Amino acid sequence: MIWRGRNFSLDFSDGRSRLMGILNVTPDSFSDGGSFTDPKAAAAHALAMVEAGAEIIDVGGESSRPGSAPVPLDEELRRVIPVVAMLHARRPTLHAPHFLVSVDTTKAEVARRALEAGAHIINDISAGRFDPAMFDTVAHAGAGLVLMHMQGTPQTMQLDPRYSDVTSDVSGFLRERLAAAQDAGITAEQIVLDPGIGFGKTVEHNLALLARLDALCALGWPVLVGVSRKSFIAKLLGPDGANPDALRQGSIAAAVWAVTRGASIVRVHDVAETARALRVIDELGRKS
Repeated sequence: MIWRGRNFSLDFSDGRSRLMGILNVTPDSFSDGGSFTDPKAAAAHALAMVEAGAEIIDVGGESSRPGSAPVPLDEELRRVIPVVAMLHARRPTLHAPHFLVSVDTTKAEVARRALEAGAHIINDISAGRFDPAMFDTVAHAGAGLVLMHMQGTPQTMQLDPRYSDVTSDVSGFLRERLAAAQDAGITAEQIVLDPGIGFGKTVEHNLALLARLDALCALGWPVLVGVSRKSFIAKLLGPDGANPDALRQGSIAAAVWAVTRGASIVRVHDVAETARALRVIDELGRKS
């Protein structure tokens, strides 16, 4: 499988898992809010993640933690665009090779401006539902697109999530959004799917999706999974879940599991540690 847009190509045929490094340029994200609100600090952290093994940097200017409030368009643009422009301006070096820039947004205008500033991918947690112009924007730019499942909105998603069968329901949702994206002119190769771990799901729902991740991979598109520092991992760890080291270790274990079940990309905070674990998994996979 190949993830391809007008200005990028990522080939998964070698079986090697890819890392998407999380860069939250927000004051209120659940894990690292406020750490990278300065564009220069954000860009420096992004390049450090690239050196550690990230092939994609996902820049987010609006927190999607449960209960988070929407961010005004002008504020999201102020947070995101300078960072994207800085990352686009830098040139590959021996220690920081070429990488792709993704922008985590549900707003078509943020997507448009970010793509003009040099981003390659739009990571839309609403799968194009929150802004009717999103699909046309991505189609016009020939950009990559991540379609994610979420039940409800960040404000409501964890109030009382219910499914008849979570894997079947998520698969059905993603099939519908795939059809809508392609009807808008987005090609199949531009799209990656994300089951939305932690977005409108209980601990049991998340575990069921991860256990049956191969069913989502069977849809025929590359699958991206984000489990890093999610609250369900803290709950699984019990009292240790409040320990940052334990949460990091649990996140790495979940990322490894996702890759062994077919995920092509994992979205993580702790790039260096996860990269080491996945190098071992990838080598074991090639030898099996």
